[in-house]
Amino acid sequence: MDKINDVVIIEGIGYDSNIYIFEDVMVDTGTGDNIQYIKDSMKKAGISEDDLALIVNTHNHYDHIGGNRCFNLDVAMHREDAKAIQEKNDDTTAASIFGRSMEGMKVDRILEEGDKIHDFEVLHTPGHTKGGICLYNGEILISGDTVFADGGYGRMDIGGNLEDMKESLKRLKNLNVKYLLPGHGPWVKDGSRHIKTSYNMLTGY
Repeated sequence: MDKINDVVIIEGIGYDSNIYIFEDVMVDTGTGDNIQYIKDSMKKAGISEDDLALIVNTHNHYDHIGGNRCFNLDVAMHREDAKAIQEKNDDTTAASIFGRSMEGMKVDRILEEGDKIHDFEVLHTPGHTKGGICLYNGEILISGDTVFADGGYGRMDIGGNLEDMKESLKRLKNLNVKYLLPGHGPWVKDGSRHIKTSYNMLTGY
């Protein structure tokens, strides 16, 4: 288990997203299928659920939010992606792909561009979904499924949009990102280089 500054990294297993924890915030929760692994990882890092107050979901796909119901915590999500949770939309959230449903899922806090989660700023980065977000503190970018290491970026066939993704990556490539912490796969140093590679691969520039 790695830790970048004060951000604890729990690498996702199976279909689970990666999970990031800083202060009293958990970013994404995976599918919920491997919840014991997550809780064991938290224990190894010296973190208990009692230390946490909020789940921030980078977007509304089931592999990032399914574990929400396993924690007694408030849930925060961007307005555009919260709609599918409120409407119990199993297709938009990809829950149906996993043979699951949105029953019992909730959103307690609506996030908007520019909101602060402790030292991290909420960046609205649609493309993978309409309400996808990244969290940025001037050094670390927690990028959800907007951008991955080694030129990767999120698929756009489940509620996404190609032009939105281009604009989001164009915005992110102008940030000074020392550490890129994506929704899946490895975290990497020199995050700005990886983001620029992703932008170039998507746009053909």
